[in-house]
Amino acid sequence: MEQIHLDPVDRRILVALQRDAGQSLAALGEAVGLSPTPCWKRVKRLEAAGVIRARVALLDAHAIGLGVTAFVAIKAGAHDEGWLETFAAGVARIPEVVEFYRMAGEVDYLLKIVCHDIAHYDRIYKKLIKVAPMGDVSSSFAMEQMKATTELPLGEGF
Repeated sequence: MEQIHLDPVDRRILVALQRDAGQSLAALGEAVGLSPTPCWKRVKRLEAAGVIRARVALLDAHAIGLGVTAFVAIKAGAHDEGWLETFAAGVARIPEVVEFYRMAGEVDYLLKIVCHDIAHYDRIYKKLIKVAPMGDVSSSFAMEQMKATTELPLGEGF
């Protein structure tokens, strides 16, 4: 995706939507200093450009019984396109994997998994190791979430 130019009003719109995507167009326009129609046009332009990918509800994992977060570091079993396609497709089919990254450095892939408890994690782990041969799998469990946000920084230095 090509990066687009964001003026200060675009950035204010994006900050406001990241904090509350469910607010009315009138409230959004008022917050950023625009009437509803120009505000709507800017939002639509940002959506069309792919800057705004989706508007979603953020759930509290603990409130719905997903109290365990695991970070799983994986070393690839092979370094070829076929292995990667098989592995990526298999991981994508595991709904508890909420983030999945290809890394540079000692670890090839990093997964963030949310689950109910350690027994649930063990069932996910057993699915994961069936996806494709892996060189090494190492899991770390979060004891406390110190910061979590979905807001991307759009302030100073942007």
